Amino acid sequence: MKKVVLSLGGSVLMPSLEENRLAEYASVLRSLSGKASLLVVVGGGGEARRYIGIMRDLGVDEGTSDEVGILITRLNATLLIAALGDNAYPKVAESHAEAKKYAESGKIVVMGGITPGQTTDAVAAVLAERVGAAVFLNATSVDGIYSADPKKDVNATRFDAITPQKLLEIVGGTALGAGSNTVLDIVAARVVERSNIPLVVLDGRDPKNLTEALLTGKFRGTVVSKSKKNPLPL
Repeated sequence: MKKVVLSLGGSVLMPSLEENRLAEYASVLRSLSGKASLLVVVGGGGEARRYIGIMRDLGVDEGTSDEVGILITRLNATLLIAALGDNAYPKVAESHAEAKKYAESGKIVVMGGITPGQTTDAVAAVLAERVGAAVFLNATSVDGIYSADPKKDVNATRFDAITPQKLLEIVGGTALGAGSNTVLDIVAARVVERSNIPLVVLDGRDPKNLTEALLTGKFRGTVVSKSKKNPLPL
């Protein structure tokens, strides 16, 4: 089966502890697990940023604050594994090497952050490279990549398809502080450029969008690739 790496935003999976999408995503991922080898990298979302905010208020350095954020990503990953039950490998992978090893089981592999200063999007991009993924999916809280932040600029334009070079131009000015929240960070964008693995950015607020994208190729989002060929459906 083709390998698919999914970067699942924490704000998408866990908008709040009370209103989460764990059951919905578990159902979607289970339905896809027989059609692709799935490796999921879960972000920290709002909870991680709240914890990081407390650390900053205490005057703690960014590296240590990042480590706290990583713990939250792994907690979110643990929750998703629990929701997936027997369909998931039962342990959160704490390195790319572990994720590759766990994938040999045929189960869905779930992991969070790894290294301070590196977002979970960057973790997922490197993982896609390490496992030779057919596609790298980024399920986020917007419906694709825009010329500017659509939440701040009403004139921002959404792209259906762009090159990795164009992606680097768009994200090149983003910050990398602990808990940073952008559609994709510069490290992930550079890995996408060098790996030649197509990236698909789509709206993850409706988990069914993931199924539609992978199985039918119909989705509203942005394809980042050097090739003009659509990488989806699988």
